[in-house]
Amino acid sequence: MLTFKQYQELAHKTAIYPTEHFEYPVIGLAGEVGELCNQVKKIIRDDGDLLTALQSSRKAKIQDEIGDILWYVAECCTKFELDMEAIAEGNLEKLAKRASEGTIQGDARGKSPE
Repeated sequence: MLTFKQYQELAHKTAIYPTEHFEYPVIGLAGEVGELCNQVKKIIRDDGDLLTALQSSRKAKIQDEIGDILWYVAECCTKFELDMEAIAEGNLEKLAKRASEGTIQGDARGKSPE
């Protein structure tokens, strides 16, 4: 199985942009998240419900957008000299702690959502 560390290294080998610009992958990430949001908008507008969308070609488009998001996340990690695998592990630890404290809902300080 491919690890996040391996993915980050392999993804970076495909990075073709002026690499002195750390802004590029950040802006690209925002754009790809926007494209994923656009697919969700089309589910609401055209498909009627998620079940219909997941049985159509929409699922493949969503998968493609999430793949692009993953690439940009990996490249952001590389540009900021961060380990994608350590980030994933740390995030799961944070979420497990919040779950055990009963603060997984609402904000991280345990307040209820408004």
